[in-house]
Amino acid sequence: MEHAEILISGAGIVGLSIARELLRRGYENIVLLEKETDVGKHASGRNSGVLHAGIYYAPGSTKAQTCLRGNRMMREYCREKGLPLEQSGKVIVASSHDEHERLLALYDRARTIGAAVSLIDTKELAEIEPAAATVEKAIHSPETAVINPKRIVQHLVKDITADGRARILFETAFVRPIRPGLALTTSGPLRYRRFINASGAYSDVVAQAFGLGHAYQLVPFKGLYRQLVPERRGMIRGSIYPVPDIRNPFLGVHFTKSVAGEVHIGPTAIPALGRENYSLFGGLDAEAFRFAWRDVVLFTRNAKFRTIALTEPRKYMFSQFFKDASKLVKHLNPTDIAPSSKVGIRPQLVNVQTNELVMDFLVEEHDGDIHILNAISPAFTSSFAFAETIADLFDSQETKTPDHNDPA
Repeated sequence: MEHAEILISGAGIVGLSIARELLRRGYENIVLLEKETDVGKHASGRNSGVLHAGIYYAPGSTKAQTCLRGNRMMREYCREKGLPLEQSGKVIVASSHDEHERLLALYDRARTIGAAVSLIDTKELAEIEPAAATVEKAIHSPETAVINPKRIVQHLVKDITADGRARILFETAFVRPIRPGLALTTSGPLRYRRFINASGAYSDVVAQAFGLGHAYQLVPFKGLYRQLVPERRGMIRGSIYPVPDIRNPFLGVHFTKSVAGEVHIGPTAIPALGRENYSLFGGLDAEAFRFAWRDVVLFTRNAKFRTIALTEPRKYMFSQFFKDASKLVKHLNPTDIAPSSKVGIRPQLVNVQTNELVMDFLVEEHDGDIHILNAISPAFTSSFAFAETIADLFDSQETKTPDHNDPA
């Protein structure tokens, strides 16, 4: 029977970063479960590739505390390992006078949480991002960068498995706890001493198998992208974002130049019916009815969700998508935009008792086990700093955690 001192469910960016940090602190015999044949098949490899710079998050939140520090740690890791990195920066623009007022409020909030941002006028904007269009002012974030997320998670696998103190069991998923210290996986039973749930889109299912997190459910949103045609990629230097509605966790359609030079436009935030519903009918199973019902409940009881549900599906239509994109830049033509195969799923946590979208990372713990819920954007950016937070919690529990009896 397999045995682990520390069992981590999920080998996405969060699970890998936590394993890396625990190894740095001297822990050994760490086993990560990954249901796929390789890392980066889902959110950790399908995100926009942007390292955010701590602009949007509520003061005092875990996101605010870990985003910018995580950005700097990830940039240092990329430089140390020779991984693709472009510190190309980002501008946030306003398309109306109402948005301009929201932009000023966002700037004040960003400064409050320590983000390195500046407020620039149209002349300065033209020097930084000539194609960008704004009303009166824009926010400039020089520490926003772009990376190749798949290259990073693949390199982390090499790092954490190099000396044999950690290993990844691919094509193996957590099923349920049999009893304390013994888990059933799709490859059979596995003994463990400590457990960390970093299961991403399935984290609520795993937590609930332990009797935790019953107040929460993950609801998937589909992010669709388009791209600029090759001959028009030169119009974008870095990233151009709209002013978001910070009451919701979505940032709106935006332009991002990748490390490969492609310019993606998106994503949407369309309610989906599956945790892996990347295509129209792909990834649908019996849970589709559950997600559909939760969407109906949210639509009737949550005005913010209702706004998303009424506006985002329109972006399936090219005319609406183009309308949103054209607000951000000058001289954009419909022929400048081409289809893209890029698509992702954002597993957004919802409090089913209050019918509110959970805005921050959420951690639940019990008897030394740690469950990470709502590890969504900026989870990739925050991952190294967030891993330190989880490792600190892990350390603090270490002397208090009862040893499980040997299940064998």
